[in-house]
Amino acid sequence: MRSVARARGTGHAALFTGFAAGALVFVGAGIPSYWGDEAASVVSAGRPLPSLFAMLGQVDAVHGLYYLFLHGWTGLVGTSEALVRLPSSIAIGFAVAGTVMLGGRLDSRSTGILAGAVLALLPVATRMGIEARSYAFTMAAAVWLIVWLVVLVRRRETRWLVWAAYAVAFAAALYLYVYLALLLFVQAAVVMLLRGTRATLHRWLGASVMAAVLAAPILVVGTMQSNQISFLARRDYASAESVLVRQWFAGAEWFAAAGWLLVFAAVATVAFVPSMRHSRRLVVIAAVWTAAPTMALLVVDALVAPTYNPRYLAFCAPAFALLVAVGLRALGVVVAESSRHAGARRLVPLVGLVIIAAIAVPGYLAQRGPFGKGGADFRQAADVIGVNASVGDAIVFDDSVRPSRKPRLAMNLYPDRFDGLDDVALRRPLAATTRLWDSVAPLDEVDDVREHSRVWAMVVGREAPELDLLRSLGFTVERAIPVHRLVIYELVRR
Repeated sequence: MRSVARARGTGHAALFTGFAAGALVFVGAGIPSYWGDEAASVVSAGRPLPSLFAMLGQVDAVHGLYYLFLHGWTGLVGTSEALVRLPSSIAIGFAVAGTVMLGGRLDSRSTGILAGAVLALLPVATRMGIEARSYAFTMAAAVWLIVWLVVLVRRRETRWLVWAAYAVAFAAALYLYVYLALLLFVQAAVVMLLRGTRATLHRWLGASVMAAVLAAPILVVGTMQSNQISFLARRDYASAESVLVRQWFAGAEWFAAAGWLLVFAAVATVAFVPSMRHSRRLVVIAAVWTAAPTMALLVVDALVAPTYNPRYLAFCAPAFALLVAVGLRALGVVVAESSRHAGARRLVPLVGLVIIAAIAVPGYLAQRGPFGKGGADFRQAADVIGVNASVGDAIVFDDSVRPSRKPRLAMNLYPDRFDGLDDVALRRPLAATTRLWDSVAPLDEVDDVREHSRVWAMVVGREAPELDLLRSLGFTVERAIPVHRLVIYELVRR
């Protein structure tokens, strides 16, 4: 009866903490403009289904399940930033609830609640919770898969039907995001550390094989489309700064220092402090979860092909939060035992959590600023066009920058602001192509622009090849309207 009551208490704590975390993360979700990766989600979801499936056959199949979900969601609620990002906030709530449950099952309810609170404050969670991508969903899927596995191993479950259900869930997670295959490292640690029976081990191995077979189509297609992440070769992601700071803390170095010190405290105390040894299994499982997927990607990145990006490992954030929570409790134990004040066991972790919350505030607010998505200003630029341009004017876009920064995304994301304008370079719109973006012609091959007396040019920075070409055609700059990263030029021909 006591164990049932404890489980109910942990469940209630998980529900409350998850709801509070989802609400906290959702605050300000509609303030920042969409950025390039979110543009891929929103414009893909907006395609008719035949066009979407045709595109997924060529690119972004690994995001296909999320795009399909978003297709239905945006069909119901529209494409405003807040509503499109709402499911990600809810997913963070589920991830936090799962973290509370996992901490409670592997250690104690207080550890689980602490870990859930830490996860809700981690910059990687507060950012992904207002991101129209699948990363928040991967956090939730990962932690609940591990919770389920802990239950199966502890119960010494041997029914093949139950393990088949687990295999189907794992396969579905791989369709959500193929990098979740790296959870196999964590699953192996759970089975070994919880001393699963030989029968349990065989069932888990069988379920893993079944999941691989069910997910084979996405694994094969994802491998065939791996050239879509070839851009990683031009980014310096595989660095210590990315692994230790950006992956978890979005560049907040003081937060990173505090977090890693607490992780070190967790590892040290479970190894050397007798009263913390009950947390050893949780720490080992969380450490494997934190380190093994990252190390695997870095090895592949170095030896095979570029694969590492800090965002791709967001599903490891619950494990990091669990380690930080054990570290906070460890500090409380050490202070209590050295000072002989038993109350320090509870007080020190609470004070530590308050300090973490204070450290998190600047990053949290920055993520929710108007340009919180890396400086993206597509909505603000679209608003300028909507207010100033007139029906019949031409619109051209700087095409010299990388796809995620191309100003044309402003029109893809906020098409109503561009109603009545002549997109002179457009050749094939999204719905008519299997590519991720519109098919456009170079401006020097476009004759239609000569038929207009007024052209609006949206460029990154102060200069672009399109401006030089328009000047050569007799257009002069009437005015320049700086936005943030983008500058909008009004050009006229007298």
